[in-house]
Amino acid sequence: MLATLAAFAGQAAVIYKWTDSDGVVHYSDQPVPGAEKIVTAGSTTTGAAATGRKPAPSGPKKPSAPGLNYTQFSIISPAADQTFFGDDVINASVSLEPALKPNQTITWHLNGRQLDDPSQAATQITLPHLDRGTYAIAATITDQSTGESMSTDSVSFFVRQPSELAPLHQRP
Repeated sequence: MLATLAAFAGQAAVIYKWTDSDGVVHYSDQPVPGAEKIVTAGSTTTGAAATGRKPAPSGPKKPSAPGLNYTQFSIISPAADQTFFGDDVINASVSLEPALKPNQTITWHLNGRQLDDPSQAATQITLPHLDRGTYAIAATITDQSTGESMSTDSVSFFVRQPSELAPLHQRP
């Protein structure tokens, strides 16, 4: 998989991303039913793909397709590796410049699965109660007239729940 992604790093390409029933994320240069179409732009790599680590954010995102001329499109909340406790409300939001165009929509993905959101133009959402665990959130802009899309980098965060043995859970 990494070799396939590395082959596309130097030139613009279309990649298809999907998550199988076991929660494993796959990438391919061939269309797969239900896969998300990702248009990439040529760039230099920093070796992050080879190590499996995400590179540190390096300023504004560059547009990944000619019709998607965004100078900034990144998740600003939650912060990378942020931890939430108990029933904290988790708000997710993106920084987007210029504003979303009328024929473009934003979809949100939590652990690779699209979140149902009535407003396809929402630059922020409130996540439902989440169980204890590690989560990854990302957003994708899709131009409905051309089919072009671009996605933010995924941001990981953690949800911790108090132990059932904690004093606040003990019964008298």
